Amino acid sequence: MTHRVGVVSLSQGKRPDDLARGLASLQAQQGVELDVIVVGNGWNPSGLPDGVRGLHLEANLGIPAGRNRGVEHVQGDWIFFLDDDASIPSTTFLSNAIAIMQADESIGLLQPRVEDADGKENPRRWIPRIRKGDPAQSSDVFSVWEGAVLMPRPLFDQIGGWGDPYFYAHEGIELAWRVWGAGKRAWYAGNLVANHPAIDPARHSYYYRLNARNRVWLAKRNLPVLLVPLYVASWTAIQVLRSAKNPVGMRAWWGGWFAGWRENPGGRRSIGWAAVGRMARAGRPPVI
Repeated sequence: MTHRVGVVSLSQGKRPDDLARGLASLQAQQGVELDVIVVGNGWNPSGLPDGVRGLHLEANLGIPAGRNRGVEHVQGDWIFFLDDDASIPSTTFLSNAIAIMQADESIGLLQPRVEDADGKENPRRWIPRIRKGDPAQSSDVFSVWEGAVLMPRPLFDQIGGWGDPYFYAHEGIELAWRVWGAGKRAWYAGNLVANHPAIDPARHSYYYRLNARNRVWLAKRNLPVLLVPLYVASWTAIQVLRSAKNPVGMRAWWGGWFAGWRENPGGRRSIGWAAVGRMARAGRPPVI
């Protein structure tokens, strides 16, 4: 059976070589039928290979909203998201990932291990768990690195897709939480590999502001009411300890923190206490 996979790659057109590499890795996939679209977030995609369509968004809608607009234009039983600077080196990556999920239907989302193709040291943040351990070890996870994510399309639609209001930062946590809330599991597949350059993310004031605002929104949008202050309090304490020597960044962070409480997060859809219990039994209740 040939699996049909809708693929969304979001880009602003600033990394043409990386984008071309990622698209080539998609077109080399075996055992799957792909429907690929490149979403130009404030960019009109051009120079795309045959078989790849472009979608022009006149304004930059942010990462989650841009991905969601792309999903509306692809077909398939599965949906795969690949960042414009990521690639999948194995020609059987997608067929292998689908096989893992079909063998264990409790898995509703899969993220692979991420490696720098040039052999640079891989950031530990790419392993989305508190106890990082061996990157090749697979496990349940409660957040995801968003650069290469596979899901069954019906489940993605059921949980409402990526959280549009975030713009960027923490939308991967919400996606994983909502997978757990739907009675499935988010899975880190250490035996599958995606490539991504090892770069330090920019730590500008906007980053700190959105990081804080979205932490508050994450709780307000998804957690049972009693857990909202607990989750925000735990992450506030962690951030204060981490950034004690960065007063400039913390000023922006506190601005975002207050904005998170003051501003509308764009709706609420609690994952429910049953999901909280399942996550706790799996190793990480959503309070940290």
